[in-house]
Amino acid sequence: MITLIRTYKFKLEPKKEQIEKIEWTLGMCRWLYNSMLEQRKFAYKRRDITLTYHKQAIELPELKKEIPEFKEIHSQVLQDVAKRLESISSVFLSCATRRKAGIPSLSR
Repeated sequence: MITLIRTYKFKLEPKKEQIEKIEWTLGMCRWLYNSMLEQRKFAYKRRDITLTYHKQAIELPELKKEIPEFKEIHSQVLQDVAKRLESISSVFLSCATRRKAGIPSLSR
């Protein structure tokens, strides 16, 4: 028996305010990614500690208290930033040599 899957495409046409909010959110996520990456690099180079998703995700509620702008971003979006960094870092660490994989770089 063959099951057909129906797909739909929708063209998004956000208003100017929505575009600004999306760009602002992406900018905040980029800042968070870069900060978490720097934190991982520092911990690894200076203290020989490997930070994980869970260690960094625990800090997100405190981050929202310190930087109120993050309260406007849903917690799962911030968690996803940490998960993406974890995914990239695990690939990097699983390679035999760093030259082969390359060090994760800052997001622009």
